[in-house]
Amino acid sequence: MTSPAPSPATGLVGRANFPHRHLLGIASLAPHEIRFLLDEAEQWAILNRTATRKHDDRLAGLTQMNAFFEASTRTLLSFEVAGKRLGADVVNMHASQSSVKKGETLIDTAVTLNSMRADVMVIRHMSSGAVQLIADKVDCPVLNAGDGRHEHPTQALLDALTIRRRKGGHEGLIVTICGDILHSRVARSNMLCLTALGAQVRVCAPPTLMPAAVERYRVTPFSDFNAALDGADVVMMLRLQNERMDGGFIPSAREFSLLYGLTPERLKRAKPDAIVMHPGPMNRGVEILSGVADDPDRSAITEQVEMGVAVRMACLDVLTRGDRGVAGWA
Repeated sequence: MTSPAPSPATGLVGRANFPHRHLLGIASLAPHEIRFLLDEAEQWAILNRTATRKHDDRLAGLTQMNAFFEASTRTLLSFEVAGKRLGADVVNMHASQSSVKKGETLIDTAVTLNSMRADVMVIRHMSSGAVQLIADKVDCPVLNAGDGRHEHPTQALLDALTIRRRKGGHEGLIVTICGDILHSRVARSNMLCLTALGAQVRVCAPPTLMPAAVERYRVTPFSDFNAALDGADVVMMLRLQNERMDGGFIPSAREFSLLYGLTPERLKRAKPDAIVMHPGPMNRGVEILSGVADDPDRSAITEQVEMGVAVRMACLDVLTRGDRGVAGWA
């Protein structure tokens, strides 16, 4: 493992490192704030990998509410593990149990959640902007665990941490993101995060799955996957977001796979030491073949899951420091 690059935030004190009450997206973060969160997460990554007792009591006595209005497995589990390793009392609310299903408005739900006096909330919602609305109505820090087609900030942070641990930094790296760019909040957060950290980001998709004016994210769009792979240091594949599609964006999954599926032969166009990433869940045989996803030398997919716990531990810790009276964070 290559040592992480030093953070420009070194030497800053308390809230100067991270002055935000919530973590709702990458767009509002400065590069040194992103690096600060990565540095904080690195410490937890080391502890999680090496310590016999993967536990810390700094959130003991605090209640962490995971309110997931949209179904999830890996993100919910990752936040739950993160909170419990920090000593928090973790409560999960699933979409099927939500009063929104019975007609309650999101604002009323936010007020109800706030009345339970949670100390930190993790919100996942199918509508863009819903997490911001809840954050405006509650008295505790809020982390966005994914809202519609908007953002998924902790996914971008864990991806950035994975890349930094594998490649030693981000500056000048060529990162190719391929798949359903249009509907992917992961793609949006990664474009914002990786370009802020100095990477050269290419996005590749069929024209129907490429956002209009995507260049405003300071990325280079491709429709030819082979061209997008040439010389890449990192290849990040995305699944088709079928649950967010309301029309015929592609002729068929088979045709999409033929043109945009990552195969061992295609991967040869990237650099010999290029790593392969995927936020999951994977559609094996569609956007990625098992021979690539399971390659022990090239695939960083399981490491992404591991770094997810470390990043979420860091975010929960940082956002609650002010309320816990940590020196410099009042």
